[in-house]
Amino acid sequence: MTTFSIGDLARLTGTNVRTIRYYETVGLLPEPPRTAGNQRLYAEPHRRRLAFIRHARDMGFSMEAIRDLLRLAEAGPDTPCADADAIARQQLAAVSSRIARLQSLKTELERMLEVHGDTVGQCRVIEVLADSSHAHCLDPSHGRAEADIDFL
Repeated sequence: MTTFSIGDLARLTGTNVRTIRYYETVGLLPEPPRTAGNQRLYAEPHRRRLAFIRHARDMGFSMEAIRDLLRLAEAGPDTPCADADAIARQQLAAVSSRIARLQSLKTELERMLEVHGDTVGQCRVIEVLADSSHAHCLDPSHGRAEADIDFL
C-alpha cells in the first residue's frame, strides 16, 4: 500500500498542509494512522477524499453541504441520488443569485464611469459613493447591510 506524508498529500492535491489539518479537525477528512515517530501516513483513500473535498470547495459548496455529499457518497452506489441533486440545486440557486448581484454591481460601476470629471469635485465615482441615500443606484439592494456582506 502506497502511503504519503502530509507534505506529499498537499503537493498531490494542491492543498495547503494547514488546510488538510483543518479538514481533519472538522471531521471532513479522517485522521490517518501515525508512525512510531508520530508522522501522519495518508493512503490513496485520503487522497481521493481530499480531492473530492477540494473539488466541492472549488465549486463553492459549504462545509456542511460537503459533509452531506460525503455521507451520500459513502452510503453506497445504490443510494438514491435525489439528496445529492437537491444539494447541487441549492448551490446552483446560490451561484445564480450571486451572479445576478455581481451583474448588477457591474452595471452600477459602469454607470459610475460613464460621466468623467476632471477633478474630484466633478468625479461621478466619488459623488455616487458619497450619496448615502443610494439614489444614484439602479439596484435597490445597494446600501443594505446584507447586500454588502454577500460581496465579501
